[in-house]
Amino acid sequence: MEKRAHFSGWTLPLLLIVPQMAITVIFFYWPASQAIWQSFLREDAFGLSSEFVGFENYVSLFEQPEYYRAMVTTAIFSSLVAFFSLACALLLATQADKNLRGGHAFKTLLIWPYAVAPAIAGVLWIFMFHPTLGTLSRPIKAVGLDWNPMLNGNHAMTLLVLSATWKQISYNFLFFLAGLQAIPKSVIEAAAIDGAGPLRRFWTVIFPLLSPTTFFLLVVNIVYVFFDTFGIIDAVTGGGPAGTTTTLVYKVYADGRLGGDLGGSAAQSVILMIIVIALTAIQFRYVERKVQY
Repeated sequence: MEKRAHFSGWTLPLLLIVPQMAITVIFFYWPASQAIWQSFLREDAFGLSSEFVGFENYVSLFEQPEYYRAMVTTAIFSSLVAFFSLACALLLATQADKNLRGGHAFKTLLIWPYAVAPAIAGVLWIFMFHPTLGTLSRPIKAVGLDWNPMLNGNHAMTLLVLSATWKQISYNFLFFLAGLQAIPKSVIEAAAIDGAGPLRRFWTVIFPLLSPTTFFLLVVNIVYVFFDTFGIIDAVTGGGPAGTTTTLVYKVYADGRLGGDLGGSAAQSVILMIIVIALTAIQFRYVERKVQY
């Protein structure tokens, strides 16, 4: 029998909602409204005065070839990180779900990278793959590859994808492991009795039952790549070389904080917010249809 809480009046429910609403308004709606308003302004070089210019910041933004280049870079970067982080996490979760000796220690070690800050994760990977000081760059050069992420854009993007993927695998691993443990063992055993092999059991029974978890993680990973990878990009490449690893979120910082174009930076943040909302809506509208609850 379902149990529901009953309140005698509206006072207590409102008091329970107020803290969450206050946090949402202060840390999301208020900054978002400020960014929208600032995107219609142009400030002087010293930030002492501002002028209302309407949509001029947006028009100027879409006239920049560098902005379209950042869009393409973001699309490639987000696709690679989302795919590899989900695939690696699912593979590790399926192995950790087995009855293995020392399985608890194995799971704990896989969770640890999630506690590492994005900037620290970037520093760790640049230490390992630095072209002259990195511990792993020498073996790479020994096999004949002229590895240099400081000068080669493809190498820099590869290093970013590796570091961002490594940082996100732990988060995805937790949810995939929880989803696997929630699947009734009787369903898997019934498929095995029917003659389904391990791979067929996974693709026809286990993976469809994981579709709600996979859909949730897909949305979360897209948001992660668009926003939370800023620290990794700043620590590893700084948007270089020659802007080949400048994503939309890093361009917001580079134009606003480094370039002093606060109005244009605010316009970019508004467009970035619209893109993320649109992608999330499309995922819920079309991708969710294939999710089996």
